[in-house]
Amino acid sequence: MNYKETLNYLYEHAPMFQQVGSKAYKEGLANTQALDDHLEHPHSAYRTIHVAGTNGKGSCSHTLAAILQSSGYRVGLYTSPHLLDFRERIRINGQPIPESYVVNFVEEQRAFFEPLHPSFFELTTAMAFRYFADEKIDVAVIETGLGGRLDCTNIIQPDLCIITNIGLDHTQFLGDTLEKIATEKAGIIKAKTPVVVGETTAETRPVFTRKAEEIEAQVFFAADDVQILSKEVPTDGKAHAHCIDTPDYSTGVIYQTKTYPDLKAALGGYCQELNTNTILHAVAQLTKIGYRITERDVREGFMHVCEMTGLMGRWQKLCRKPTVICDTGHNVNGMQYITKQLEQCTYDHLHFVIGMVNDKDIHAMLSLLPTNATYYFTKASVQRALPEEVLKEQAQGLGLQGSCYPNVCEAVQAAKAKSLPEDFIFIGGSSFIVADLLTSRDTLNLY
Repeated sequence: MNYKETLNYLYEHAPMFQQVGSKAYKEGLANTQALDDHLEHPHSAYRTIHVAGTNGKGSCSHTLAAILQSSGYRVGLYTSPHLLDFRERIRINGQPIPESYVVNFVEEQRAFFEPLHPSFFELTTAMAFRYFADEKIDVAVIETGLGGRLDCTNIIQPDLCIITNIGLDHTQFLGDTLEKIATEKAGIIKAKTPVVVGETTAETRPVFTRKAEEIEAQVFFAADDVQILSKEVPTDGKAHAHCIDTPDYSTGVIYQTKTYPDLKAALGGYCQELNTNTILHAVAQLTKIGYRITERDVREGFMHVCEMTGLMGRWQKLCRKPTVICDTGHNVNGMQYITKQLEQCTYDHLHFVIGMVNDKDIHAMLSLLPTNATYYFTKASVQRALPEEVLKEQAQGLGLQGSCYPNVCEAVQAAKAKSLPEDFIFIGGSSFIVADLLTSRDTLNLY
């Protein structure tokens, strides 16, 4: 099989959650442990950092990987989902896993794993762990897929655990309350291993405290010691000729922190301030346990995270006149940050291209959106995509007006055709909407 044929084989024989949802979810670690035994426990050959959370874990994982890479470490990075190519999930120092490795791994191991009927994520995780060992990395930043306690990444024994925050997402698997979801995420905490928790609520904090006490893990609540004193957002006079002081979050921000004055960060999204505070606490803990990380390394990692790791889709600017922004925020918590950020932007009219998948709290997400925008309801090219007509019907009940389009490309083309130079086009609602957008970037001439 070539690379394309190998991916088709994986998608057909190992169901992928992003495509089919709950049918791909397999509770328990039996398959993971069987694969790990067969591959001779590759994750024990290098150090690891484990990252969980409802939102922000991707940004935190990529930034930490960039900082460690700047420190001279050979860094593995395992994240999901991918936007353009499967190989984005498995990187070393920012470089995706080679196509040939993916092909060879499947061909060499299929006789063993086929009888197990593993999920796509179980198999992908095993591949990542083996690849990192084969390439003799120093440390891997491992992002959980779903939850924590029963997530197949949870066989590692990390140097540090990070839990960014807790929100109501994937409730059909993790529980229908913040406390239940926190309990699942807290499952990554390991005995006598430090854990940094980014955000908590009255329901979630006791869960983390109790779990840490039970297994003698030292827990650090980042929100108790806010490192950021202030932030400055660059202004964009070019995008809005009539308003020369419009904050342009897509160009990043400059933080004043307790430890790093004038810390320039490439990720300028509204939610990134909380992520940055979490990352700074994580760096402090890594330094305390022996990682060699200098001030220069921190600055380089924050400033060049996208180039160094290939991170995409975080309040990413694709075009000017009109301004075109995409973001992968895909649940209630993520949409809250997006709407807050849109409120701070200046434009003549907002055009909102939106699509969602069918297992989200659609009503809650739509209820956060502004009514003074024109909506372009569409769907991503995944089986879980909510039909655009259904999305429009629910949106109209909340006062959101617009038209339906069968795919992301047509929706964006329509938004561009109806926009004036001083308008703003936002594209999101789902990671898969952003994936389809970036795949069609050349066709849409978004540069």
